[in-house]
Parts: sequence; C-alpha cells; structure tokens
Amino acid sequence: MTTASYVLGVVASLLVLIIVIEMLRRRRLRERHALWWLVAGVLALIAGVFPQTLEWAAKLVGVQVPTNLVFFVSIAILFLVCLQHSSELTTVESKTRTLAEQSAMQELRIRELERQLLDKDRLSSDPDQG
Repeated sequence: MTTASYVLGVVASLLVLIIVIEMLRRRRLRERHALWWLVAGVLALIAGVFPQTLEWAAKLVGVQVPTNLVFFVSIAILFLVCLQHSSELTTVESKTRTLAEQSAMQELRIRELERQLLDKDRLSSDPDQG
C-alpha cells in the first residue's frame, strides 16, 4: 500500500465521519439514518489506519483479494440503507394515504355543514315562510 493511498483512505473515512456527525448535530440527518453511514465510516477508518486488519478479515472469511471484501461490505451496507429507506417510505406512504382520506372526509363534512347552515339562513330570512 502506497503512502498516498494510505492517506487517502484515512482522510476519506474521517471526512465521512465528520460530515455524518455534523449533519446529526445540525439535525439534517436522524440517528436511525446515520447508523449505517457511521458503521461504514468507522470500518473504513479501521481499514485505513490498520490495513493489515483488512487482510486478516479477508483471510478469515475466505476472500482472496482484500479489495473484494471492501466492495462486498460496501454493497451490503448500501443494500441495508436502501432496505431501511424502503421500509420507512412504505410507512410514510401509508400515513400519507390515511391523512389524505381523513382530510377528504373533513372537507366533505365541512361542505355539508356549510350547506346546512346556508339552508337554515335561507329559511330564517325568507319572509314567505311562516
């Protein structure tokens, strides 16, 4: 591993961690969404600071080229992020549908009450009724 790639790996992983933590601090990212990004950043930092850990992990799981393990773990983390977002999107869509239905029912109720009020006003203001 060259010095440049070593420095690049450490700087990139630190940058990811700093950005995620700053987004959490500014409330631009919720904790449950940040979890997988923090895991990825910490794993990248460990692999960047201690490259022999990556080689050890690759041998442990039977991967011949340590870079392939990095790609596999990266894809797995992205898959988990997508799965989490899909789950939350399903929940939000369900809540949105429920709110839209409730809003439509309230509008219908308001129109009916307004119509009843207008009918009552017409009857009370009509001099022919009596």
